Amino acid sequence: QVQLVESGGGLVQPGGSLRLSCAASGSIASIYAMEWHRQAPGNLRGLVARITNGGGTYYADSVKGRFTISRDNAKRTVYLQMNNLKPEDTAVYYCFGGSWGQGTQVTVSS
Repeated sequence: QVQLVESGGGLVQPGGSLRLSCAASGSIASIYAMEWHRQAPGNLRGLVARITNGGGTYYADSVKGRFTISRDNAKRTVYLQMNNLKPEDTAVYYCFGGSWGQGTQVTVSS
């Protein structure tokens, strides 16, 4: 299993954007699906977006049209571009690819 390290979280105003990165310690080319999940206080961790190694994508209804997942196998990195952020997007965001990263906090507040 590769080790995953997320980065790019922070505090942003509603309507703003952030790009999260998930850097892997080894190759992700053979990992069929890389995913982003999030967990808000008091809530269960839930799937936000998934990308397969063929480029197929899935998005939770709550983020469709606002978030874009991508992967760069050569750089061993998965990205989550988040636009038009809303307060309800506030959560710890986790990368998953057979193992979990430590998470990165995203806070959307004015």
